Amino acid sequence: MTNLKVETREKLKLVSTATLMTALYKRGLRNQWIQDVHRINKHSGTMVGEAFTLRYMPAREDLNQLEVFRDREHPQRKAVEICPSGAVLVIDSRKDPRAASAGSILISRLMVRGAAGIVTDGGFRDTPEIEKLGIPAYHNRPSAPTNLTLHQAIDINVPIGCGDTPVFPGDVIVGDDEGVAVIPAHLADDIAEEAVEMTTYEDFVTEEVINGRSILGLYPATDEQSLVDYKAWRQRTGR
Repeated sequence: MTNLKVETREKLKLVSTATLMTALYKRGLRNQWIQDVHRINKHSGTMVGEAFTLRYMPAREDLNQLEVFRDREHPQRKAVEICPSGAVLVIDSRKDPRAASAGSILISRLMVRGAAGIVTDGGFRDTPEIEKLGIPAYHNRPSAPTNLTLHQAIDINVPIGCGDTPVFPGDVIVGDDEGVAVIPAHLADDIAEEAVEMTTYEDFVTEEVINGRSILGLYPATDEQSLVDYKAWRQRTGR
């Protein structure tokens, strides 16, 4: 059962990961950006959902033959089948994109089951097909070899590292065209609220800068007049 409030999810869809990272930095959190992951299908919209995790370890050859996929409890297959609707499957592939973390069939299954997205710090295969899917998908780079080549799926929904970032089950994952941010679950409501306010102010600042105003005293708002002008702008624009 999801703990992410509908209103919080909707707010997070309206803000950038850059704004979220600033809000997290204000709280002393500096390592919430999943490093070196890139969006495959930019048409698929903003990704927001709670983390459901899968962890790989280095493969041991005698335990990682094709026959392992006959086991219905195989962690990779099982993760795809039990990842909750609205969640983001986050995969710890040890930052190794030399073998695929998954491919288009498994990601299609996640999409049909209602997952909000998928992220790996490794690679995906079948990227031309993934580009056409409506589910947000992030990886390091394309990788054709099967995951069995180097990765052994070992744990489901445990704390992991993804792109040098700690991800705990239930953390809120937000992805846009720049990349993926991780919000600790207990901060999600407050971060979402603050990020919406920050975005509104930045929209005001952008308009003022385009009209020729200096950023000094405006961004950040260290001059009282900036706040006076911002209040008037909000009243005028209905923001």
